[in-house]
Amino acid sequence: MTALAIAPPRATLLEQMRTDAPALTTLALFLLIAAVPTSAALWLDDRSYLGEPIWLKPLKFEIALVIYAGTLAFFARWIPETTRSTLIFRAFTAVVITCILAEMSWIGGAAALGTGSHFNVSTPAWAVLYPLMGIIAITLTSASLVWGILIWRNGATGLDPALHLSIALGLVLTFILTVIAASVLAQGTGHFVGVPQPGDPRVPIMGWSRTVGDLRVAHFFATHALHGLPLVGLLVAYLLPAGRGRGIVWLACGAYALLIFGLMAQALAGRPVF
Repeated sequence: MTALAIAPPRATLLEQMRTDAPALTTLALFLLIAAVPTSAALWLDDRSYLGEPIWLKPLKFEIALVIYAGTLAFFARWIPETTRSTLIFRAFTAVVITCILAEMSWIGGAAALGTGSHFNVSTPAWAVLYPLMGIIAITLTSASLVWGILIWRNGATGLDPALHLSIALGLVLTFILTVIAASVLAQGTGHFVGVPQPGDPRVPIMGWSRTVGDLRVAHFFATHALHGLPLVGLLVAYLLPAGRGRGIVWLACGAYALLIFGLMAQALAGRPVF
């Protein structure tokens, strides 16, 4: 069934990704390897910042960016090769990769210095870096918008129409919702709405507050629209005849956006999600 023919028949997944998006695949592998010494630092360095281990944020971002870069490399196969080979596309990819490395250098550097990266305006240098890194974050996230538009316009993907639409919409929605969620976050002085007390319960691994509002929840789900909507499209393409599920994908897109806005509203009201 063409809708489900995602894995290439004559190449491994990694080989296909390296063919379609060599720079992004290399970046994803580099960040994955970099997570090893960061994990070691998390274990060996007992310093903390605002109640969390100092190396936890860099590790989380490394993992998140491995997933992001790897997802873009995976989806690149549905961007026409003639587009991927252009100087403009390769230059844009280089800018995105540079932004990702800059963001990791900022977050990792702050951890090494024993301070925080986000919302840190404690010195003139950090006060300049924080908004600059916001611009860099928007730039690297814009790759999902570009990918989404290029895949949307490609009528020769060989995918079921519902799956094709879900991939394109998921990528575009990731950019839109992430920018909105990040903008709301940037309006305050932290991700909490309310004042959590030391020892208050948190969601395991993610660290989200279970006692006050936490805007990171909405931000997390916003950045994963590029995974959530394609899963809907994959299910629709499997269950329905070819070309019959586009309406469901559009409904899922609207529902996902409403979910993000609902999570933001709950956090802004000072209520925990979990």
